[in-house]
Parts: sequence; C-alpha cells; structure tokens
Amino acid sequence: MTTMTDGLRVALREAGALLLPVDCAGCGAPGAAVCDRCRAALGPCLVRRALDDDFEVISGLAYQGAAASSLRAFKQRGRTDLARVLAPALRAALVSCAVASGRLVDAVPIPPSAASSRRRGYRPVELLLHHAGVAPLRALRWARRIDDQRALDVAERGRNVAAALAVRRRVEGRAVVIVDDVVTTGATLREARRALAEAGALVLGAATLAATPRVLPPRTRHA
Repeated sequence: MTTMTDGLRVALREAGALLLPVDCAGCGAPGAAVCDRCRAALGPCLVRRALDDDFEVISGLAYQGAAASSLRAFKQRGRTDLARVLAPALRAALVSCAVASGRLVDAVPIPPSAASSRRRGYRPVELLLHHAGVAPLRALRWARRIDDQRALDVAERGRNVAAALAVRRRVEGRAVVIVDDVVTTGATLREARRALAEAGALVLGAATLAATPRVLPPRTRHA
C-alpha cells in the first residue's frame, strides 16, 4: 500500500491534472488526458510470453503506440491520473494468471528503487494495483543497487539483477503472482521468482501491464 504521504502526493497530482489543460498521453492531441481513440487502444489485449518452460508472463497490452506513450507519461512525467485508465489492462492480466492457477493468489510487485521512489513520490506498480482493486503483497526488497536496465542488453540485464532481490517477509506456502509494469527480457521477473521460490513461495507466473514487442539484441562493442 502507498503511505499517507504518497497518497496525498498522488491525490494532488491527479487534482492538478483535472484543473490544468492537458494533452492526450497517447497521441498528444489537446483537450483530454486520454482521447477516445487512445482510450480504446488501451483496452486489454493479452500478450503471453514464456520466460522459461514453466514460467509464463501475461501482459495486458503490447508496449507500442498509445500504450507505450501513456505508460511513459505515467512513469516519467508524473501523470498519475493515467493509472485509472491503464489499470484495467493490468487487472485483466492478473485475472488470467489467477484463473489459470485456480487458486487464491497474492500479487507481489517488483519494488522500485529507493531513488526512484523519492524522485517520483509514488510507486507506479502499486498505484496501478490500487486502481485495479488489488492489494499488493510487499514481499520483495532490493538487496543491493543495480544499474539502469535501459542501457543494457539481454545478457547484461541478467548479470545486473542476479542475486539482487531478497524476501522481506514470510511467504512460505503462499501462491503468488509477480507484478511489474513492463516485461522486456524478463531478467527482473526471473530474479524475483528465484528469491520468492527460495523462500518457499509457490510462484504461479507473472503479470505486467505491457510487454515489449521484441527482445533486445546483444550490443555491438567497438574497440
């Protein structure tokens, strides 16, 4: 759950979005936070990706077009008002995970770094879960600092997050679904699965708001 301070910050941001002129987060058209065309494009359209033979991630949207633009605005430009528009796609992915398992499950979000939490003033994944009507189980913490994943290729991302997550509360015997905003290579989701499974949790899969359309190729290195 967000703290009282986080909740106040989010409420003020959302109130500001209602009072001030805004452009569509999806296409930039003036006059609406999300225009009708982009709102339709943000409707759930499930994407499934097998990270391993027995580990699948289900995403509510493909990370492209209006979905990519809206998610960047939500995370990078403080557009917390978009959470209620994006949340149904994440909820659809979570429901699909739960239905497939046939069990009552807990949603375990990938935690933000302390620096990003301070910079934003809110936790994007938990805010999405709140608007999806799902209470997050804060079971993970970062055990060490990691580099920004955006600049790394597939292999580098795996090395960057290896053994970086730890369990912060008892999860033994609990059925869980790992939740994040975007899946790219799946490195962070795999690391979260490792930490939770070693602590005795039954990891049923992962759910994300969006999935990138391709896996990053190795970077070309020059002498």
